[in-house]
Amino acid sequence: MKKIKIGLIGFGTIGSGVIKALISKKRSIKEKSGLDISVARICDKDLKRKRPVKVSRKILTKSVSKLLYDPGIDIIVELMGGVRPARDIVLEALRQGKHVVTANKALLSDSGYEIFKLANELKLCVGFEASVGGGMPIIRALKEGFVANRIDLIYGIINGTSNFILSKMAEEKIGFEEALAMAQAKGYAERDPRLDIEGGDSCHKLSILALLGFGIAVKPSEIYTEGITEIEASDIQFAKEYGYAIKLLAIAKRSGKSVELRVHPTLIPAKHLLASVGGVYNAIFVKGDLVGENLFYGQGAGAAPTSSAVVSDIVSIAKSFTDDYKSPDRMPLGRDAERVKEMTDVKIRYYVRFSALDKPGVLAKISGILAKYDISIASVTQLQRKHTSGVPIIMMTHEALERDMMKALKEIDALKVIKKKSVRIRVEG
Repeated sequence: MKKIKIGLIGFGTIGSGVIKALISKKRSIKEKSGLDISVARICDKDLKRKRPVKVSRKILTKSVSKLLYDPGIDIIVELMGGVRPARDIVLEALRQGKHVVTANKALLSDSGYEIFKLANELKLCVGFEASVGGGMPIIRALKEGFVANRIDLIYGIINGTSNFILSKMAEEKIGFEEALAMAQAKGYAERDPRLDIEGGDSCHKLSILALLGFGIAVKPSEIYTEGITEIEASDIQFAKEYGYAIKLLAIAKRSGKSVELRVHPTLIPAKHLLASVGGVYNAIFVKGDLVGENLFYGQGAGAAPTSSAVVSDIVSIAKSFTDDYKSPDRMPLGRDAERVKEMTDVKIRYYVRFSALDKPGVLAKISGILAKYDISIASVTQLQRKHTSGVPIIMMTHEALERDMMKALKEIDALKVIKKKSVRIRVEG
């Protein structure tokens, strides 16, 4: 039986989960794969902190070099997070002839193309299933299962924190701040939740999915990103009345020879498969020209599901060491789209909430400005009359260019009868 030795860098929550899984599932992994996988070294800057798994102190070290330059270690598992020094460590591990497994979405969204290119040149593998969707096998599906397909569309609910907040706002008819506090109390949101609620986490993951699905290598800064902080409970209820649910979607969408890449709150039909995905769960909807529509659903974060994906990558790579499995798991880097479409060129439908004084002629002014920019109104809902404060006017539009909507809203918000900044949410499906 082939013996495989791994070196783990980053012994935090996920790292502890991986070690626990490798120890507790060792017999099962042997029986299913024919591999004897053991942990040769664990590196972390804090070796005194208590962890939910016991290991021999002999394999613990603060020195990354003891893992990178140990000829007995076959696979480096990088779980430290962040871009630096993780990028340098991963690249050096590859140069030393070691395969790599990582769950680091920030690293791959920033330097993924460089890492994968080097791995391909050196005929080494980089496993990164855990970087998107936790335990869902979306990476392997896009790389292998759908290899014969032209991917036309990827919709992802890939941030559990934001999905929990929007779900609670819908279920309990509460505001954003109250729902965020609930998420923090349950441990679903960080003390500083900006990466989640402002869309950054979803943006990092979309960058990885775009490379897999469309061969487009983009930095997070090149992806239009908008969070959920301006969504109000009333928006969710209005959307429901129109037959929609609001979700924070990461979207990769073929558009001619280009691809749309964007992260933002989105109205999707209540009957759509993604509309019923609630709580901290993730789901990724993929449409290919041969396979049709597919939905991947599961826990997108946490030690257990993430550890499952990391161990899966370790076993998959370890199989390449055996006599009957010689082919390395190469990363496809061919471009399948020419460019990323500018957000201002995207044509889409909109939900818009205006807060205006209820006076004669207000609706006509708003409608006139929208018409000026070729924005056609599909429906209008105007609520109760209040002369002293703004009342909501809800509009659903037909398709319009993003640049035209931006110009129209800027002009409308400058009107004296508009009491606060208008909110627009894009509509898909």
